[in-house]
Amino acid sequence: MNQPGHQVVVTGVGIVTSLGVGRAAHQAVLSASQAPAPVTDSEQFAPYTIHPLPEIDWSQQIPRRGDQRQMENWQRLGVFTAGLALDDAGLKDDAERCASMDMIVAAGGGERDVTVDTLIVEEARSRNDREVLLNEKLTTELRPTLFLAQLSNLLAGNISIVHKVTGSSRTFMGEEGAGVSAFETAHARIAAGQSTHCLVGGAFISERFDILLVVDAMGLLQSGETRPFWSRTEETGGINLGTGSAFLVLESLEHAEARGATIYARLDSVIGDRGSREADRLEQRMADLADQVAPGATGAGTLIVSGATGIPGLSARERDFLAGRFPEASTCSQAALLGHCIEAQFPIGMALASLAIAQDGAVCPFTDGTNAPMNAAPATALVTTVGHQRGEGLARLSALRS
Repeated sequence: MNQPGHQVVVTGVGIVTSLGVGRAAHQAVLSASQAPAPVTDSEQFAPYTIHPLPEIDWSQQIPRRGDQRQMENWQRLGVFTAGLALDDAGLKDDAERCASMDMIVAAGGGERDVTVDTLIVEEARSRNDREVLLNEKLTTELRPTLFLAQLSNLLAGNISIVHKVTGSSRTFMGEEGAGVSAFETAHARIAAGQSTHCLVGGAFISERFDILLVVDAMGLLQSGETRPFWSRTEETGGINLGTGSAFLVLESLEHAEARGATIYARLDSVIGDRGSREADRLEQRMADLADQVAPGATGAGTLIVSGATGIPGLSARERDFLAGRFPEASTCSQAALLGHCIEAQFPIGMALASLAIAQDGAVCPFTDGTNAPMNAAPATALVTTVGHQRGEGLARLSALRS
């Protein structure tokens, strides 16, 4: 639960998606007159379509080549984006504040040896003793250092090494719910006075055969011809995975004002939940979250940044709930433009919502013909997530002036 006490504000935004690198690229998207075309790749992992990593000069945030080489792309992307957030907050060169800064990361599993995975799958086709086969390959084929690369807290470790963020460190695993928990914990700690400033976020790389294999095994990937986000069916599948990362600097209002920081938005509340989705239990839990985060709100002057996955039935349930509960809000479905980024989905939504509140004008809809554009800058933003398997979350941000 969120704790009463200190106000929590967003003072730094680092974001990378298939649409580009950094705050300015995404502010341009939010302020555009019409939705830009998604950037996708349907060839590299055919028959699946992904939203790829944009071109990045890693040395801008990870200057040492040795540091770059010892990371895989998932870690490079997270470390790079964390650096963008620190730069944006004016903290990158503040050694004292970085040393006392807390860090909370939403992470998935690390590197896999795809060659070994392929070998196991191929040999398993002709053997019935698959448990024995698996043990054989695990003891003879995997390099010992791979187990270190699998540690999810290596992203936080590399951020500490490269950017000297050396306060307390927490890493959450658990797919979309990890992103919700990261922000919920950061908000609660700052609100309760247990922390004054925190770096929080996550990263996800879609361009991995092992990730695609896992999601495809659940029958959730869209294959073949790419269909518009809200035109997908159970037969065609729903998810196009996206590559992306977002890190935010959160501070207590007192800490931010004391150092003269620019404030994007106030983070009023973050709450997560999980449970059965049978019958109307998903809707009941979402209603409970809405009661806590935005009691009595109709959505007037509100932007909803929806983390809908694209899975047809599940996403429709989220859309219908939001339309019924917040009928006056304007909803943008981020996966329609950026793909679904699992652990980074909620952090990216938080970054987009913060930028939207801080801008002067209306927010562009992310998909033509489905989401009504706003006529003015939002005073409030809600960020949702309904995980592809489990986990729900809802956050409320508002303009500090309101």
